[in-house]
Order: sequence, then structure tokens, then C-alpha cells
Amino acid sequence: MAQAMDDKVSTGRRMLEPGGFVVLEPWLASEIGAERVAIVGAALLAGGAVQQNWRLDAEVTGGARAGRHAWVLRTDAAASLDVSLDRLSEFRCIEAAHKAGVKVAEPIAASGDSGLIGRPFAIQALVAGNAQGRRIVRDPALVEFGEDLAREIGRELARIHSVRPKAGVLSFLPIPMTNPSRREVAAMRKGLDGASEARPALEYVLSWLDANAPEPPAITLVHGDFRTGNYMVEKGQLTAVLDWEFCHWGDPREDIGWFIARCWRFGNDDKVAGGIAKLASLLEGYNGVADIKLTASELPYFEVLAAARWATISLLQGDRFIKGGERSLELALTGLMPPEMEWDALDVIDRLVTKGRVT
Repeated sequence: MAQAMDDKVSTGRRMLEPGGFVVLEPWLASEIGAERVAIVGAALLAGGAVQQNWRLDAEVTGGARAGRHAWVLRTDAAASLDVSLDRLSEFRCIEAAHKAGVKVAEPIAASGDSGLIGRPFAIQALVAGNAQGRRIVRDPALVEFGEDLAREIGRELARIHSVRPKAGVLSFLPIPMTNPSRREVAAMRKGLDGASEARPALEYVLSWLDANAPEPPAITLVHGDFRTGNYMVEKGQLTAVLDWEFCHWGDPREDIGWFIARCWRFGNDDKVAGGIAKLASLLEGYNGVADIKLTASELPYFEVLAAARWATISLLQGDRFIKGGERSLELALTGLMPPEMEWDALDVIDRLVTKGRVT
């Protein structure tokens, strides 16, 4: 057992060069006001195509956090997306959400200094639960907890959206000066300019989105990747909202549209709210907390936006394999997804046109 722990620590020190834990331990002690921090275990956690997540077992001597702790150190993987936040900025977003009462893993410390362990990083408390989307939607107990979980998720989204731009709050995030949905479309078009293949259907969808962009009810904090697979569930209860690297100021309905997009239902297409429940349950939880109420009729546009965004991201992820030479089966398979997302977007547009709600 001791040898296995030594092997984990050795691997952790090697993977986090230069500096490793020799530098990290005293830095952490200073950050949390402890006499000493000893990292006695380390293991690379599964997942994380964009980020790496390490479990750290720490023994803290002195100060308010004295005792044994399980933490997660989050740092960039070898290749990250240009649109994602750096670790320090992501950490500040998590701090703001934590202050607003959102269920996030407690933020412990973060640094933008690459000199400590070789890359910027953030450390949060380890939270129990399952975050695998396909396992969540296929849980036999979903019939019992799904609707309540969707209401709880709705409340968490409303708390995220309660954070508004004001002096000193997340000032590093740019505040959109134009329609935030059209800004998202412009960003997708920019990304497609360098893509390996032309996507006429996706270009049509982007033109439709640009022409039909609604004005936002307010500019709020937007998680940017709130979906089944990016929150943790333990015994049917939400324990933490994860992965804040796409956080930005924008239209709060963007988060709802992303959550209900068919691509994130993992086959449970009849359960519109993230593959776990009815849309009505999600909105019930959301509107019970939010100061600006939302209706189902506002959301189809944002379903189309979500499908177009995932199509664009999938294409660019596939290009990391095709053009960038990253030999990853995950990236290669992701690059095959754009036609499905284009179909989803066109299907929603067709239904809206048929009902006479848009042209």
C-alpha cells in the first residue's frame, strides 16, 4: 500500500514538473494560512480533453484548514482551446458563483504563474458524485429523481444568472456591446474560416441565427457549458457544477438552450431537460428563483444556437486530428459529428417556420 502511494506521488511530481510539489507545498501553505502542507498522494483523474484534473491528498498543519483533505488540481492539457479561459480566470468565475450560492466545489487557491508547476492551475475541494452523462441518463433510479434533479438544476442556473456585470466583478470578462447571440455567431464564423472543409448547411444555420437573434432580457453570467456531463450527481442529488472554462457575460437563455439541446440528452430524446426530465421541471426550478422568468417559447432559437455551436466545435476538434496531427480517437470521432448537429438545427428551424413563428 505504501509503495502504491509512493508511486502515485512520484508520478505526480514527474508530471507536474518543473518545481513539482516541492514548490507547491509551501506556496499552498502560504495561500491558505497554514503552517505546513504535505501532499501525500496524487493521481491523474479520468476525462479532461481540454483540461487535466489531478486528485491531491493533502495533510495540513495549523490554520483554519488543519487536517486531511482531498483536493482537485486543474490545469491545462497539452492542447487547449483558444476560446477557453485560463485557469486563474476560471477560478475567479467559480469564486463568484460560489459567493452567489451556486453548488460548486469549494475554491481553495489558484495561480497564473507557470513557474510553480509548469502551468497555471487552480485547486478546489474534491466532491463526491458521478458526472458521466450516459450513466446519469441511464440510471434505473432516474424515474424517481429525474424531475427533482431538473428543478434543482434550474435553481442553480438561476443563481448563476443572478451574477450581473458591475464594478470589480469579473472585470476581465468582456461585456458584449452588441447582441450577444450575434456575437456568438460571429465567433463561430471566425472559427469556420480556418476549418478543413466547407459546411454549407452550417453556414445557412448561422445566417438564420444572425437574422433572427432576439434581444437579451438581461446580460448575466453564463456558464457556457452547462449540460449533463458537467455536473455531479450523488444518490439523485446535485453535488457540484463543473467546468467553468467557457464562462462569459451573455444572454442567460444560452445556458438553457445548451442544456436542452438534443446532443446532450445522450439518447433520452423524450426528456428534453438534459436527458433527465421534462422541460417544465427545469423551468419550474429556474423561475422559482430567477428575477427574470423564462418561457418554453423563448428557447427554440437557443437550441439552434447550441446545435450550431457544437457542430462548429466538433469540426474544429476534428481538425486537431486531421490538421494538427493529434492522434486521438476521441478527436477523430468528434470530427464526425457536424452533420448530426446540422440536422438538429435545421429540424428546429423547419418546425419554427412551419408554425409561422419565424421566416
